Amino acid sequence: MKKITIYHNPRCSKSRGACTILNEQKLEFETVEYLKTPPTISTIKNLLKMLGKKPLEIIRTGEDAFKPYKGKKLSDAELINLMVEYPVLIERPIVVVGDKAVIARPPELILDIL
Repeated sequence: MKKITIYHNPRCSKSRGACTILNEQKLEFETVEYLKTPPTISTIKNLLKMLGKKPLEIIRTGEDAFKPYKGKKLSDAELINLMVEYPVLIERPIVVVGDKAVIARPPELILDIL
C-alpha cells in the first residue's frame, strides 16, 4: 500500500471526517498537524504539484491572516511564503496517497485517490 499522509487540523470537522474515513478503511496513515508543524516551502510546492493547483487555490482567503493581502497582486512565491508563515491559511485537510493528493472537502473525495 502507498504511504498516506493527512495534513490535519483537529479543530476542523472536515479534517476529522477525513481521518474517520481513513480509519473506517482500516488504513495506516501519518498525521501532520500543520498548525503545530508548518510545512516548508518545498513541501508546499510538492503538495501544489500533486494537487494540480496554484497557491491561491489552496489559500483560505477569509482568514484574518490574509486580510492585509486581500486585493493585492502577489506572486506564487509570495503566496507560498505566506502559507509557511501563516499555516492557518492552508486549505484543509490535504490527503496525500503516494504521488496523488486531494483537498478532502468533502472528506469522501479521499476515496477517489485510494
